[in-house]
Amino acid sequence: MFFILSKTLDFLLMPLVWVLILLFLAVFLRSLRWQRRSLLTALAMLLFFSNPFISNLAWRAWEAKPVPVKEVKQYDVAVLLTGVTVYHPDATDRVHTKKGADRVLHTLQLYRLGKVSKILITGGKGFMLDDMVPEALQLKRILLLAGVPDSDILTESRAVNTRENATFTAALLEQHPEWQRILLVTSAFHMRRAKGCFEQVGVTFETYPTDFYASEPVYTLDETIMPSTVAFENWHHLIHEIAGFVVYKLLGYC
Repeated sequence: MFFILSKTLDFLLMPLVWVLILLFLAVFLRSLRWQRRSLLTALAMLLFFSNPFISNLAWRAWEAKPVPVKEVKQYDVAVLLTGVTVYHPDATDRVHTKKGADRVLHTLQLYRLGKVSKILITGGKGFMLDDMVPEALQLKRILLLAGVPDSDILTESRAVNTRENATFTAALLEQHPEWQRILLVTSAFHMRRAKGCFEQVGVTFETYPTDFYASEPVYTLDETIMPSTVAFENWHHLIHEIAGFVVYKLLGYC
C-alpha cells in the first residue's frame, strides 16, 4: 500500500501535471477571468520550472556537499543504496543503469583505493514485477564483473524504500559486530532522507554523497534565461525527494 501511495504522490507532484491541469482549466472554465488566470499561471510555471539557473540554485541548496576522495577515511563496510537500475524485460541478460549509477562506480573506486573493505548493497524490486531481479543482486553482478570478490559483497534484497533499506541493513550489521566503521553511499539529493532513516534505527556511520545534479552557477545566456527541458525534469525529481523527506519526517521514519 505504501508503495502505491508513494507512486501516486509522485505523479501528483509533477510540475508538468500542474501545468496541464491549468491549461485544461483555461480551456473548459466558463469564466473568462478564471480562464485568463489559469493560462497566465500555467505560463508562469512553465517559465519558472524550465529555468536552468533557478533549478540549479534549488539543487545546490538541497543536495549534500561532496566529500573529496582524499579525505575519505578507512571503513570496514560501505552501505550502498540501490535505485539506479532500469527494468527491460526484452533484455534481461544484462544490467541496465540510469542516472545515479555513480553510487556504484564511486563505491567501486573507494574499494579499489582500499578505503572500504566490504560492500553491503541494499535494495529489492523497484517495481511490482515478480520476474524482476532485485536491484541488490543486479549491482552485485556489476561489482563481480569489475573484479570485486564475492566474499567482499553482501546483499539485502527485500527493501523497497529508504526506511526498509535502513531497517533491514541494521539487522544485517548486527550480525557483523566487527564492522565498526560504516560508510553510507547514496545520491547527494537522497542523503538527507537516507541519513535520517539510518540514524533512526541506531546505525552509526559517515556519509559519502554521489550523483550530483547541482553544479557551480554559470552566468551565460543558456544557463540563466534559455528554457530547458532538463531543468523541468530535474524539478520533478527534487520536489519528489523533498516531499518524500517531509512524509518520512511526519511518519517518524527519519
